[in-house]
Amino acid sequence: MAEQARVAVRNVRREANNKLERDEELSEDDVRREQAKIQKLTDEYVAKVEEVLKAKEAEVMEI
Repeated sequence: MAEQARVAVRNVRREANNKLERDEELSEDDVRREQAKIQKLTDEYVAKVEEVLKAKEAEVMEI
């Protein structure tokens, strides 16, 4: 289940990056800057998935 969440987050990242690249109004620097922001958000959400996974594993081990 955690892997599915990570894949979903990465898919959203890919879609956002594709939209940025197709936007002809943005300069290359703007695209790179926005991609860096998207990557940071991706990393944050993947970390949250990991936190939830570890909490759930700890909960299961208590039983």
